[in-house]
Amino acid sequence: MSAPAAVDGVAATLAARLPGRVERAVSSAGLTTYRCGGPFAVVARVTSDDDLRVVADVLHASPVPRMVVGRGSNLLVDDDGFAGVALVLAGEFESIDLGAVDSSSAPPGAAEVAVRAGGAVPLPVLARRAAGAGVAGLEFFVGIPGSVGGAVRMNAGGHGAQTADVILSARVFDLADARFRELPRRELGLAYRRSALSPSAVVVGATFVGSNDAPAVCAARIDEIVRWRREHQPGGQNAGSVFTNPPGDSAGRLIEAAGCKGLRVGGAVVSEKHANFFVADAGARAADVHDLIELVRGRVYESTGVQLETELHLVGFGPRSGARTNAEAS
Repeated sequence: MSAPAAVDGVAATLAARLPGRVERAVSSAGLTTYRCGGPFAVVARVTSDDDLRVVADVLHASPVPRMVVGRGSNLLVDDDGFAGVALVLAGEFESIDLGAVDSSSAPPGAAEVAVRAGGAVPLPVLARRAAGAGVAGLEFFVGIPGSVGGAVRMNAGGHGAQTADVILSARVFDLADARFRELPRRELGLAYRRSALSPSAVVVGATFVGSNDAPAVCAARIDEIVRWRREHQPGGQNAGSVFTNPPGDSAGRLIEAAGCKGLRVGGAVVSEKHANFFVADAGARAADVHDLIELVRGRVYESTGVQLETELHLVGFGPRSGARTNAEAS
């Protein structure tokens, strides 16, 4: 079966078994914070455990690629699109619950408040809901525009904290064997901007630990993080940090030292406010952002010998040699 025919077959079967929740040729621009990029061939919105079992059954032994799209805050899709199935979590996976920590799973010295959040919950929403309930420790999530699922997979962090510091466990569904598992922190393999989760694993929820504090005090911490972010990071169409920080250094510092602030390729530009943030203008193409990434990567390597690696997840792009040259940038 050809690739297009396989995609058509999977799309038709999913549409029949998940009525009203499957779409074809959905622009990735509407599902990512860069607001550019080509279409997803199929988008399936899954709202329950049963929906995930259906997806696993349909995709079993199929050659059609698949991926999970969270808030799209760390994602850039090639202008030619993604010829596969994009899963978007919703419904049951958008819930937040507060409760007591199981003392057997809490780290030494942990406080007694647990927060259970679905994989589709936006991190700023999680931070504000916890703060409003007087649960401290999750405030740093307000500055990260991703989802709970993405935070677990990438060990998202900022403002001196990271997901690994506050997570107790994650509930994961594996598309490969259609099984749900509750994985404790030690089995997640969390490290700097990565985890040990397999590509077929879907994070459907996580349990975090926090401490009791006055809601007003938590809210003040939230406000300070938001103020700092507005002062030091650009707004507009971007996906946060493009590159991970190399050991003992800052990607932003290296990019600025290489003279790349304000560097532009087409509709994409390196922010003057924070050099590791690349902003896409209205109407920019994903190729503009991608070529700017490769141009900056090359200039940093030429000037420092450091090979920067992307934190941004790139989907569908060819080899790096396809990027535009210095002469084509301004």
